Amino acid sequence: MTSLFGNLLRVHQKVYEVSGGFVGHRVLFGNPTLLLRTVGRKTGQPRVSALTYARDGEDWLVTASNGGAPRPPGWLANLKAAPEAEIQVGRRRVPVTARATYPGDPDYARRWALVDKVNQGRYTAYQQRTERPISVVVLSPR
Repeated sequence: MTSLFGNLLRVHQKVYEVSGGFVGHRVLFGNPTLLLRTVGRKTGQPRVSALTYARDGEDWLVTASNGGAPRPPGWLANLKAAPEAEIQVGRRRVPVTARATYPGDPDYARRWALVDKVNQGRYTAYQQRTERPISVVVLSPR
């Protein structure tokens, strides 16, 4: 099942990219999805990740859940190494600066509630699967 879901996510991302954002913003489960464009911290190669998001004022919020795996997704380390990135929301591209937040940040609980609501409680389930604190990443327009 996980493999099937992973394949579905890859197809969704590819359709989003190939269509230039015309298709893909709201496909899987109806959740709003953006494309996060980063640079690989080891390779220097461009990387793209399709992620669901919530809005917090002018910012976009994404969650480094990695499905509740013990390790965070690779894109989080890429953003920590180079926080200047680009997102694509539908057909719109926006340069952003990323900042990872964790429990202890005064706005973390509020941001967590926003992203978890958009994803129908899935992030709470993912947090229960792992001991690492799942980061909410704030993507602020530059």
